[in-house]
Parts: sequence; C-alpha cells; structure tokens
Amino acid sequence: MRALLVAAALTLAGCTTVPHEAGGWLAGRLSVEVHPADAPQRRMASGFELQGDGERGELRLTSPLGSIVATARWAPGEAVLTTSDGSTRYGGLDELSREALGEALPLAALPDWLAGRPWPGAESQPTARGFEQMGWTIDLARRDEGWVEASRASPPPVMVRVRLETPG
Repeated sequence: MRALLVAAALTLAGCTTVPHEAGGWLAGRLSVEVHPADAPQRRMASGFELQGDGERGELRLTSPLGSIVATARWAPGEAVLTTSDGSTRYGGLDELSREALGEALPLAALPDWLAGRPWPGAESQPTARGFEQMGWTIDLARRDEGWVEASRASPPPVMVRVRLETPG
C-alpha cells in the first residue's frame, strides 16, 4: 500500500471542466508504472482524493469500491502515512517516498502539477506539450480531455497518468 500511495503522489492531471472539488478536494483515477533496471516493473492503479498544497495537505487512496486504503498527511517537516497496518511518521514527503518506493520523488509539486502548472519551488522550462521540471516531463496535450501525464526518463523511469473526475 505504501508504494501505491507514493506513486499516487507523483500524479498530474487536468480537465476540460472544473474537477470534482467538494470542499477543496480533487478526485480522480491514477496509474503509475516504475521500471527499475534490476527488478520487475511495478504497476499501480487507484482512485484518489487530494487537498492542500506542497506545504500542507492530504492524499487519500481509494479501492475500486471507494473505501480508503491509505492516507498521507503532510505539513512542514513531517509526513504521516496511515494504512491498515497503522501510522508511520516521516521527516517529510521526500523521506516518505524514499521509504515507500526506494527513492525520493517530487511529492510537494503534486498539487500544482494537478492544476496544470509548474510548482513554484523549482525552475521549469516550457515545452511544446507542457513543461519540464525537476527531471520530469509534464504533458498537458490532452488536458482538454481531462488527462495529464508525467514521465521521468532517468533511472528508474516512471510514467504517471491521471484522470480527474468532473462534476456529474
């Protein structure tokens, strides 16, 4: 479950209409593929709900039936991951991702990436299809269809796809 939570936090998304934002929450579906050189490929998929920003927030991962499988909450200097096994505290989002996936991932950028914009905490470069930031390529070409993809080519390569829900 921890790997799924961290993978979820790497996601990006966009939407043609305003995404589901009941009480400031974004919700949708995500999939993550990690391709380690010395291990089998890992694939994860989950529903998610996200609220907050790179400094403070909460991410919930849900099962296909909608029950919460894992929750991550973060604030300056702390991140807490809660699963059915209990809660684990980390010094921050980088530590949480390093412990869960074996590497630090840019979790603080997630809320801005979900909004289709670069995170203000690092430099970015525009591309023909979106932007690049912190070694990630953010593809916004299908944003009008509700999709955004994030990929990282450096080892291990990672591909993240997210689709935000739209109000029904």
